[in-house]
Amino acid sequence: MFDFTDEVVVVTGADGNVGAAAARAFYAAGASVALVGRRREKLAATFGTEMPETEGVLYVAADLTEEEAVGAGVAQIVARYGRIDALINVAGGFKAGTAVHETPLSTWDFMLNLNARTVFLMSRAVIPYMLARQKGKIVSVAARAGLEGAANMAAYAAAKSAVVRLTESMAAELKAHHINVNCILPGAIDTPQNRAHSPQADFRQWVQPEAVADVLLFLASDAARAVHGAAVPV
Repeated sequence: MFDFTDEVVVVTGADGNVGAAAARAFYAAGASVALVGRRREKLAATFGTEMPETEGVLYVAADLTEEEAVGAGVAQIVARYGRIDALINVAGGFKAGTAVHETPLSTWDFMLNLNARTVFLMSRAVIPYMLARQKGKIVSVAARAGLEGAANMAAYAAAKSAVVRLTESMAAELKAHHINVNCILPGAIDTPQNRAHSPQADFRQWVQPEAVADVLLFLASDAARAVHGAAVPV
C-alpha cells in the first residue's frame, strides 16, 4: 500500500509486539530500517532469520531513558545512512493497579521515563537532522488512557498524556519546516502479555499489532503530509 523505498525509518521498541510489527511493515514497504531496543541479542532473536543485519537493516542497542545512549544510538544510525526520514516512537510499557496514594515513586518514575522520557529524548536527538533537510515524520505511540485519567492507573495515564502534549508541541514548532509530528491512541492491543493480564476479555475486540502498524505507516507516509499534531484513535 505504501512505498518507503529509499527512506530511512527508525523504530524504537522494535523488539516488542507493536514495534516488531511496525519494523516488519516498513521493511516490507522498502524502507531501510534502524531497529532500536535495549539489548542487541533480543533484536537478533526477534528479527535474525527474516531481517538479519544487512545494508538495509541496522540493530541499535540503547537504553532510551539515558541521554548519552540516545545520542550515541542516533549518531550510529546517521553514520550508517546519512539521514533519518521517519522516527517511530514505539518504546513504552504499561503498569497499573494501585491508587495514587498507594503508588510507589519508583512506579511513577518508571512509567514517566519509559513512556514519555523516551519520546522526548529520541525526538530531541533526531529533530536537528530533520531540520537540516527540512523534511521528516515523527509518529509516537500514546494510548487512549492518555486522554482521561482512570482509577488505579494514574502514572500510566499521565505518561501517555505527556506523549500527546509532546506531539502537539513539536507539531506546532516543526510544521513550518515540513516535519509532521503525530501520535496514535491504541486501545487494547492483542498481545500475549495483555491476554495474560485480562484472560476473561473478548480478544476478538482487541486491535492486532499489524493493524496498529498500518496506521503508523500511513502517518509516516506522504499521504499524511497535511496531518500535524493529530492523536489518532486505533
